[in-house]
Amino acid sequence: MPTIMRIEQVSKLFLRDNQEISVLKSINLEIEQGSFVVIVGPSGCGKSTLLNIVAGLLPATSGSVSYKDKLIVKPLLELGYLTQKDTLMPWRSVAHNIEMPLEIRGMNKTERRIKASEFIQAVGLKGFEKHYPHELSGGMLRRACLARMLSTIPETLLLDEPFGALDAQLRLELQNVLLDLWSGSGKSVLFVTHDIEEAIVLGDRVIVFGSNGRIITDEPILLQRPRDAARIRFQPEFAEIHRRLWDALIEARALREAGAL
Repeated sequence: MPTIMRIEQVSKLFLRDNQEISVLKSINLEIEQGSFVVIVGPSGCGKSTLLNIVAGLLPATSGSVSYKDKLIVKPLLELGYLTQKDTLMPWRSVAHNIEMPLEIRGMNKTERRIKASEFIQAVGLKGFEKHYPHELSGGMLRRACLARMLSTIPETLLLDEPFGALDAQLRLELQNVLLDLWSGSGKSVLFVTHDIEEAIVLGDRVIVFGSNGRIITDEPILLQRPRDAARIRFQPEFAEIHRRLWDALIEARALREAGAL
């Protein structure tokens, strides 16, 4: 598959109390068209910072990110971004929240209602179109946020721990929803999580970050698709992949404590 995104020598420094804090250091990464790539690592390793740079929301201190060989210097319509927090407009119903990106694009009312209805159906929110965000459960809010991101009609999805605040059962349900939406779509995904099991369930590749976003390992996930988020965990191959990724995380922590990263 052709490379759709290139992250080249990306570093990020923040200034705190007149002191430079290094968050990312010389990151190189390529994302292939149609692939599902997951970055996993402990808190503070630079995962979310990298995603914000890729999304065009945060400038890199050095290095570059390109999408289809064009430098990313601002948010692109081709990139959909789902953050950890719910960002629905509280005064808009579910349907009107999902219609908003289509409205901004100038789509007429009839067309955007039809498209919004399709996305609502796809994420399992049919019957809740007229509800407002404060009337939804945590899982429904995540479904609505996912639908609104999809309504921007992105080519590539950027997801920053989108299911991290949900309980275990809801996480499994939303993982399956995401897999169903991605499968056969041709869309590329860059997904950030701290959960190794979630990374294995979803990804074609799992990249383990250490301190400063240093890549400890880049593991291909060869488990057969389609995958069921609940059942795939019981496959022997799953346990072996989990062991290797866990060892990589332990290595990253040991190197960090030793000051090697």
